[in-house]
Amino acid sequence: MSPVAIFSVLLAGVAAGTINAIVGSGTLVTFPTLLMIGMPPLVANISNNIGLLPGGLAGAYGYRRELARHRGLVRRLAPPGVAGGLVGGSLLLVLPPSVFGAVVPVLVVFGLVLVVAGPRLQRWSAARAAEGAAQAHVAKSSETPELPHPVATPVVVFLTGVYGGYFGAAQGIILVGLLSVLLPVGLQSINAVKNAIVPLVNLVAAILFVILRWDQINWWAVLLIGIGSTVGGFLGSHLGRRMPTGVLRAVIIVVGLVALARMTIWPA
Repeated sequence: MSPVAIFSVLLAGVAAGTINAIVGSGTLVTFPTLLMIGMPPLVANISNNIGLLPGGLAGAYGYRRELARHRGLVRRLAPPGVAGGLVGGSLLLVLPPSVFGAVVPVLVVFGLVLVVAGPRLQRWSAARAAEGAAQAHVAKSSETPELPHPVATPVVVFLTGVYGGYFGAAQGIILVGLLSVLLPVGLQSINAVKNAIVPLVNLVAAILFVILRWDQINWWAVLLIGIGSTVGGFLGSHLGRRMPTGVLRAVIIVVGLVALARMTIWPA
């Protein structure tokens, strides 16, 4: 890589790690950057997935206080997320990119709608759920509530994991949007859970890629994105944890719209 390419990939990694910790969709910074320096799409996608993993772990560490209150929730949702990441990573290796590329903008729009409508839909769901009162009481006691939708929530996490293992752009936005409807906890808590689940999805996909596509990994790109995304992950979690819920919701929407515009101009 040229010095300009090295600096560009490193800077893109910082930006992506920051965005991922706050919202998600950092892939839309790093992946196009790798393409612009001449990397083949499949190599760029796989290398990007592995490179962003340290940043995801840094973001999860930054949200460790919020995650400490929701260990049980993460334990319930991690298995379907991991399974989804394994399926999605496998699909990346056998299916043409056009399969998911056609539905990516729809998924992002869906996630943004859920982020906006999340609070109202939460109240609607709680009013009709038999466990509503109990969930509210448990949530106030800072303990992890039981899942009010014990089937739908793991299924949603699994499907989001499939998408994340395959490509992952705006995976965080989609997951936050869906969980904001399905879980009786605040947006900061949902963001913390997202920062735990998404790196697990990326981890299993990365392991699959290393085992089956070692020859299609650009390790220089992995190293540069890894360093940059780690710095960005700590920075993003520091900023995201201090954002008021309304500001965080606004940031999610803005980043999601930018991601959508980029996907429309440059399809995944």
